[in-house]
Amino acid sequence: MTISASMVKDLREKTGAGMMDCKAALTETAGDIEAAIDWLRTKGLAKAAKKAGRVASEGLVGVAASGPRAVVVELNSETDFVARNAEFQQLVLNVAKAALETDGSVEAVAAAAFPGSEKSVKDTITEAVATIGENMNLRRSAAIGVSDGVVATYVHSATAPGLGKIGVLVALESTGDKEKLAALGRQIAMHIAATSPLSVSTDALDPAVVARERAVYAEQARESGKPEAIIEKMVEGRVRKYYEEVVLLLQAFVINPDLTVEKALKAAEADVGAPIKLTEFVMFRLGDGVEKEETDFAAEVAAAAGTK
Repeated sequence: MTISASMVKDLREKTGAGMMDCKAALTETAGDIEAAIDWLRTKGLAKAAKKAGRVASEGLVGVAASGPRAVVVELNSETDFVARNAEFQQLVLNVAKAALETDGSVEAVAAAAFPGSEKSVKDTITEAVATIGENMNLRRSAAIGVSDGVVATYVHSATAPGLGKIGVLVALESTGDKEKLAALGRQIAMHIAATSPLSVSTDALDPAVVARERAVYAEQARESGKPEAIIEKMVEGRVRKYYEEVVLLLQAFVINPDLTVEKALKAAEADVGAPIKLTEFVMFRLGDGVEKEETDFAAEVAAAAGTK
């Protein structure tokens, strides 16, 4: 199979491994990029799979909250220049407000009435494309709520209130003091922005993701030549460490690394005045999963491979 420059580029961006290592991995796995990622990790050449790839799009993430409910939306533009445009920023804020009246799905948000207008969000964005002169896209949206408690919000790299490059929502169920609960929720939202957890708990992790990690750890351990009984113990230890890295409740709390997030929540219950349960979180990082526009990467690969 021919390994193209774009395949090498894609693998390089997902793993951070060198070009020639990426080409070797793709050759070994017949071009299967997921298998190539695991091959690189087994050889110690990549830290982990970065499925999202590099941030490639421009635009803004917007958040809005009302009572025990909050939403986050991502509206993409072609350039950062437009993202700094006051008209575009107001557009994103209004799309977020419109999203509060929906179930949070992209389809529902697009069809919702745009604030202060008889037009839909979709039609308003279409008009803005013509006015601002640049393509725009409502890429994704999400909403979460609680029956009793708060949904805290946090925007990182904020360009204006409620707008930025990263938006986080955190749902805390509790009958306790709402003001103190909101302050705690914001701290946890900041933690999430910094650590990018995959799930709230181990039970909520995708079993396929865990199985893949186990397979990689097992292969790494076998290359050390250890007996199978030892390998099994090594794998279990690595899996526990993996949980501590990607499961929110098991992560060391960035505000106080001596506590896990789970223990920090428990410790806060006395101050809040009631039990606290973290039920859900959502984080949008601008451009996650959007591939960069192709550049003249082929020449670089060809030169490194000695095939000009």
